[in-house]
Parts: sequence; structure tokens; C-alpha cells
Amino acid sequence: MQATRIGGRQVLFVMATTHEYGPRLAERFVPVITGVGPVEAAVGTTQALAGMTALPDLVVSIGSAGSRTLPLGSVWQVASVSWRDMDASRIGFAKGVVPFADFGAVLPLGTPLDWPVARLSTGADIVGGDDYGRIDADMVDMETYAVVRACARFGVPVMGLRGISDGPGELEALGGWTAMLGVLDEKLARVADLLR
Repeated sequence: MQATRIGGRQVLFVMATTHEYGPRLAERFVPVITGVGPVEAAVGTTQALAGMTALPDLVVSIGSAGSRTLPLGSVWQVASVSWRDMDASRIGFAKGVVPFADFGAVLPLGTPLDWPVARLSTGADIVGGDDYGRIDADMVDMETYAVVRACARFGVPVMGLRGISDGPGELEALGGWTAMLGVLDEKLARVADLLR
């Protein structure tokens, strides 16, 4: 796996699926495609990092997200990420806290760009409609938390860039997610250029 040299640093881009990897992003980098969901993201990121001869200076988790409050087509830098599936409250841990771990429920991320930030929640479910009401975050995805945890094992910093593909109303079909991906390809590419 090859990182992309940007501004004197080696940067590795990580994405869930080629659906999010449009022609504008393809002009800028070749990502690690992990697969969809936290397990696939953790496995794919770990495999990529373990196979590199030299670790990157930065990993960028990039792609789409859902939100019921942020505008469709907008792009956000991830200020923090939480894992909405983790619930060991029956044995005395606060919801979102990984038992016996040395980190809290919310993981802060570096935000090196002069660009708006938002809080992200990662989980194994596609969120829509009223389900947003149970999530304490501005946007949702299915991979970033797992990417952050995999990178932590290698000591590699992570930043996140997410474009809002869906959220208002109910998401009931694949087309409801993919409709905005062309717009996000262009916008994410412009924001990624700021890393230079």
C-alpha cells in the first residue's frame, strides 16, 4: 500500500467503498478501500498499515455521512468520534465506553484544516428518520471510529473528512445514499487539497 505525498508528509487515505471514490478524488490519491462497517474498516486499516514498509504521517478517513441537522452536500472535518454500538452498561460501564480500555467514549481527532468541524458517531447500522434522536453527534458513519482505533495501535494520527450524503427524512433505498456522491466527490476533493 502506498501513501500519497502531500506537503512533505506521507498521507494514507481510507474509504469504505469505491461508490464514494469519484473521478475528482481519483485525480488526487488512491485510497485503501476497507469495506463497509466497523469490523471491515478495522480489518482493512490494520491490514494496510501492517503491510506498509514505512508508516504514514497521517491517515485520513474520508467519505460520506448522514445527518439530520447538517446540510446535504456539505463537508465537515471530524472533531471527535464515538462508537454508538458499544453498550456495556449492564456491567457498570457508561454507554459508549469500551470496558477496561484506557480511553473514553468520545475520541478527539486532530483538525489541521481551516474548515468547519462536526462531531461524528460510528456504528454498524444505517441511521435514518427518528433514529437520529438517540445519537449525540452531528453526523453518523460506519467506519471512522474503527479506523481511529486501528491507527492508534500503530501510533499513527488520524483526521476525518465527511460529506453529508443523506439524513433529512427516511433513508429507504441505496439511491437515497448514492444520489449525492457525485457532488461530494468534487467537494471532498477541494477540501482534501487544503492538506497541501
